[in-house]
Amino acid sequence: MKTSEQQKEIVKEKYGQIAEQSKAQNESSCCGATCGCSTVDYAVMADDYAALQGYVAEADLGLGCGLPTEFAGIKAGDTVVDLGSGAGNDAFVARAIAGETGKIIGIDFTEKMIGKARVNAGKLGFTNVEFRQGDIENMPLAAEVADVVVSNCVLNLVPDKQKAFAETFRILKKGGHFSVSDIVLTGELPQGLQQSAEMYAGCVSGAIQKHEYMSIIEKAGFTNITIQKEKRIVLPAEILKDYLTAEEATVFNASDQGIFSITVYAEKPASCCAPGCCA
Repeated sequence: MKTSEQQKEIVKEKYGQIAEQSKAQNESSCCGATCGCSTVDYAVMADDYAALQGYVAEADLGLGCGLPTEFAGIKAGDTVVDLGSGAGNDAFVARAIAGETGKIIGIDFTEKMIGKARVNAGKLGFTNVEFRQGDIENMPLAAEVADVVVSNCVLNLVPDKQKAFAETFRILKKGGHFSVSDIVLTGELPQGLQQSAEMYAGCVSGAIQKHEYMSIIEKAGFTNITIQKEKRIVLPAEILKDYLTAEEATVFNASDQGIFSITVYAEKPASCCAPGCCA
């Protein structure tokens, strides 16, 4: 069993490698980074951003599992925080909606990702988009700064999800909300998939049960919790064969258990006394 710090170092190392590659390289190589093995292709998880206003191809590394900004209800002038902002993809889409009067803050754990995002923002001349290096379990932000929080296939990689959602609650203004796309499980994932470090960095082995994920959000104090979109992740046979026998793969594909992408919406009450809400 790896410690939280060991898990974080795995993620930091893998995403540091990913930051140095193009989207095409990430989608065609192991773990989204060259490492001489076979694992889940990010293209299996990712949704297509190309039609969204504000899309910047250079900032799209193909790492997401949804389109949270599409569902986030961002308004002109909003302050939006993007958790696990990567090269800036969701931040730039959010900026297109929030406009010149809005403010976008991206937070990422990996220094190389922050560097890449800042370069992309500089090329675009954006003055109301900033990127900060930090841990989602302890965000480098004051309380109640965000109108909206978005995140795309990142919170499942955080070892302490309770802290992550507690921090999300803390940084949201009263009456604010989040829209988060993430990977969850239903039923028990076969051991071969669970135990791969590469799969962990590829968003699968870091995932938890759907009911547990939703419970953590509720316990953090959020209300009006809604699943905005849900889809099953269908893993190709050439991927499953590296982790399961042919018989195990057949049983797995025929069952209700599996890997799902969900986009979840929830609100911080406008008036409340939940943890982190009252002075």
